[in-house]
Amino acid sequence: MSRVTGLHHVSVLVSDTARALAFYHDLLGLPVVTRPGLGFPGAWLDLGQGQQVHLLELPGAGQGGHDRHGGRDAHMALFVDDLDAMLQRLEQAGTACTKSRSGRRALFCRDPDGNAVELVERAR
Repeated sequence: MSRVTGLHHVSVLVSDTARALAFYHDLLGLPVVTRPGLGFPGAWLDLGQGQQVHLLELPGAGQGGHDRHGGRDAHMALFVDDLDAMLQRLEQAGTACTKSRSGRRALFCRDPDGNAVELVERAR
């Protein structure tokens, strides 16, 4: 019987690829990888171990209203190696963050289009 064995990629709708890259590549540090010509703007980012984030530019993306805390919204969760350092980096860049309400070493923020991103500290 076939089974799911892992995550290949998650796609995120963005209104401006360059602005999204300033968050995902410049701020979070995800490397940009080659993307095939798909006939619309976007970018692919590497998470390692064959996993990627695909930014798909779509006019009007990010115009919905969202609660500040992303834990009760559709979101992606990414591992980080130092949650405190990442929180400091995000706050210095003016990105609002909230800690996980579960008490875990995790926090939530939103990209420039309002997509929720959870950052979870990998157990050392």
